[in-house]
Amino acid sequence: MPPTLYRGCALVDQDAGVLLPEMSILVEDHRIRWIRPSADEPEPGSGTDIVDAGGTTAVPGMVDAHAHLTLPGGSHWIDRGFDPAERLVDVAEDNARLLRQAGVRWARDVGAPVRDGRAVSLTVRDRWRGRREYPYVRAAGCWLSRAGTLPGDLSVEAADGDGLLAAALGQLDDGADLVKLYLDGPDREVAPFTAGEVRRVVEAVHARGATVTAHSGLLPGARVGVEAGVDCIEHGFQLDADLATDMAAGGVALVSTLAVLESWRTFGATTRIPRFVSEDGRRAIAARRERAHESVRLAHAAGVLIAAGTDFGGGSLRANHLAWEVQTLVGAGLPPADALAAATVNGGRLLGEPDAGVLRADGPADFALVHGDPLSDPTALWRVWRTTW
Repeated sequence: MPPTLYRGCALVDQDAGVLLPEMSILVEDHRIRWIRPSADEPEPGSGTDIVDAGGTTAVPGMVDAHAHLTLPGGSHWIDRGFDPAERLVDVAEDNARLLRQAGVRWARDVGAPVRDGRAVSLTVRDRWRGRREYPYVRAAGCWLSRAGTLPGDLSVEAADGDGLLAAALGQLDDGADLVKLYLDGPDREVAPFTAGEVRRVVEAVHARGATVTAHSGLLPGARVGVEAGVDCIEHGFQLDADLATDMAAGGVALVSTLAVLESWRTFGATTRIPRFVSEDGRRAIAARRERAHESVRLAHAAGVLIAAGTDFGGGSLRANHLAWEVQTLVGAGLPPADALAAATVNGGRLLGEPDAGVLRADGPADFALVHGDPLSDPTALWRVWRTTW
């Protein structure tokens, strides 16, 4: 495969938060050989394929830090969790195509249905490993929840702390890269497990070299997760200032999924589902949205590592909607450079992957060319022209 020179694109200087126009990137053997100003290029060599990238910005392959690869999303997202295994795998294949077209290189899958005794996400991850055209995947197994929390058999249920610990270790035995706890319970005012019970899980999972993340749309579960030392809070729609400070001090990350609530607002026009179209439903969504935006601002102000996720599949969004999350983070008050970092380098930090979400000489050639400047117009991330994988 001949080298490829991408000439005339802009680059984001993430440290300075500015755009560098008219740059060139030479790629060979799926690695970035050099990055130079276009006016000062070295000789690219004979046989090099030259791509006129004028007017674009080269963006590192993005990281969707909250994905559900085997599910399609939409207004009936919960129902789709009961689809047969063959259908779930087919959906994952389609989602891989959508992720690539959207410039998303990494997907952190945080929950999938179990079929034949194992979470389907783990089977999908194993099938895609080493195939460059597919996203890189880090996958939890199934959701781990208190009995009576989730409908049907959409989770592995635990009646107490001992059961939760056994379920977590069982997921690692199945090959999960991380463990996903569901810390919203049947009683919205009380976390389903104590901090001591969750801490036992964290210590045991860390001893196995894996991480623990916690679904928490409500404040009680987030408090328990942070006190117990989980690695990350998913959603975090009800954080307060004290908890955000504790998260920063304890190195607990936040994966934002604000665009889920934007999606629910659209369902008020496109569906007849009472949860979205009734006056009470609309008010509840509006209040939850306002609180969620405030939570992200508090986390950002406290210095919490924020990574961007869509919750596609396990929520209402689709696999090619990570740009929506970046756009919504900006709307919530984050500077555009920080919102972009949430979908790129911060996702890599969350994964513990130094090459994920970054674009540098000698690094992997995993980037997308988008039409426009994502620092002045985050909707540019919707306009992916070309990917390098």
